[in-house]
Amino acid sequence: MKKTLILSVLALSSFAVFAQKKTTTSATIAFDASTSLDKLPKAENKTVIAAVDTKTGAVQFEANVKNFAFANPMMQGHFNGENWMNSDAFPSFSFAGAITNLSKINFTKDGTYNVDVEGNLNIKGKQQKLKVPATVTVQSGIISATSQFTVSLADYGISGAPIDAGKVRKEPQITVSAQFN
Repeated sequence: MKKTLILSVLALSSFAVFAQKKTTTSATIAFDASTSLDKLPKAENKTVIAAVDTKTGAVQFEANVKNFAFANPMMQGHFNGENWMNSDAFPSFSFAGAITNLSKINFTKDGTYNVDVEGNLNIKGKQQKLKVPATVTVQSGIISATSQFTVSLADYGISGAPIDAGKVRKEPQITVSAQFN
């Protein structure tokens, strides 16, 4: 009887802990580095792993660099090459941080909540601190989140002739979106 009670309590408490962390393997990261000279530097990755902890506000994502899709396959080759993302040496990039104003969100009530997320973005082995706005939506118990921000390519050691010539924006627009299970 004691063992059954202890196992039941452990099972319920582990379920409660698990229910606090929401995950997905199909978050999306898109970037737009297009300029007036070139509209093609745009890509999207729909296989991003992401998680949010509704109790602590912790937010994480990780993206495989080679999963970014471009309209022009030649551009995809340049993107993955040594001079840009060097995806053979750095196959993924990641973000780890937290919602800084978590108390603004009521995860048990439908609504749209504007919050800030602060953390570290790691690209090509270089880590930069970011603070970005995000919108969290709760609809029928399903949590989704979006954020739009820019990053400086130079901060991550990304440079080259197309950037210098104005064909690729020095600070591309990044859009992250996820629907959590």
